[in-house]
Amino acid sequence: MAVSLSQHKGTAVKTRSRLRRQVRGRKKIFGAPDRPRLVVTRSARHITAQVIDDVAGHTLAYASTMEGDLRGNDGDKSAKARQVGELVATRAKAAGVEQVVFDRAGNKYHGRIAALADAAREAGLGF
Repeated sequence: MAVSLSQHKGTAVKTRSRLRRQVRGRKKIFGAPDRPRLVVTRSARHITAQVIDDVAGHTLAYASTMEGDLRGNDGDKSAKARQVGELVATRAKAAGVEQVVFDRAGNKYHGRIAALADAAREAGLGF
């Protein structure tokens, strides 16, 4: 994977550090057809989860707080992340996926990331 971090010269140090951690993790994490990759993308307001088959380059399941049924729900951001975890797990199981590789994309396994992962595990997704 050839990702040039020199393209991010004007980027904040915190973001560059996260991108560096993300590249380091992507060297080891790969989503095969029998065990695809569960990628979590976090912004200040929303969280997104995708189940990706890296061999075919296809997204098998997707859930986000930007969807209409989750956008209007009450609760804090961690509660919404739990809902996204449950939703992506049910959609992945409907697509025939039982086991995934968790890709936290350079974020700490803490807070919303951990809440999403725990909810996906409780909904039956194995990782």
